[in-house]
Amino acid sequence: MTATANEKTRTNVYLDTAMKKQAQEIFKQYGMGLSDAFNIFLSQSVMERGIPFEIKIPNADTAQVIKDAREGKNMTKVSLDELKESIGV
Repeated sequence: MTATANEKTRTNVYLDTAMKKQAQEIFKQYGMGLSDAFNIFLSQSVMERGIPFEIKIPNADTAQVIKDAREGKNMTKVSLDELKESIGV
């Protein structure tokens, strides 16, 4: 650790409201808040000298499926029982 490890700075971050709430619930289970989680992410990024997890760019087919799903296109409602039956459970 450096001599300035305890020095703090305030930063504003714009977040998706629903995503923030979901993340807060997860972090709460670990006894930490968003600041703690961000500091862990930043520490890992510095140690890894990059983003500390793999990020993949979807191929064209996957990107189109994601786009369609976000727009509610090409979607079919399926019950849990139908899904189980289709996979033989």
